[in-house]
Amino acid sequence: MALQGPIPISFALLFPHGCYVVGEVQAAKDFDAKRDTQAKDKVTGLPVWQVPVMDADPSLKAAQKTVTVKILAEDAPDVPPSLPGLPIAPVEFDGLEVKPYVQQATGRLAYSISARVMRAPRPQSAKTTGSAGKEAAA
Repeated sequence: MALQGPIPISFALLFPHGCYVVGEVQAAKDFDAKRDTQAKDKVTGLPVWQVPVMDADPSLKAAQKTVTVKILAEDAPDVPPSLPGLPIAPVEFDGLEVKPYVQQATGRLAYSISARVMRAPRPQSAKTTGSAGKEAAA
């Protein structure tokens, strides 16, 4: 099989309706270490941070809306500014990857989401079109 390791994915494909930070950025714990240590990515060696985000997809059930995104970075990423009067901040991620795994408790397929960069969303006019837009212009 050609696919091995994490699967790269675009933000638009993973979060087509956008997403919002709904908690604090925290150091991810290394559960394999004997001491309370921050996790490090096995490939890059970078520290792993995690942040809870709410998927804005209206078709999701309440239990499916909040996911944790792990961010591989030397320093804790800054959360973009929140919306005026609300405790949530719209956010986008670059360098997204998903890693499928089987949850031990349920035996169901799940996904670990990681990113390289967390940032404020780009204005609509600055977003690039996908390959479909390029084909239509040709």
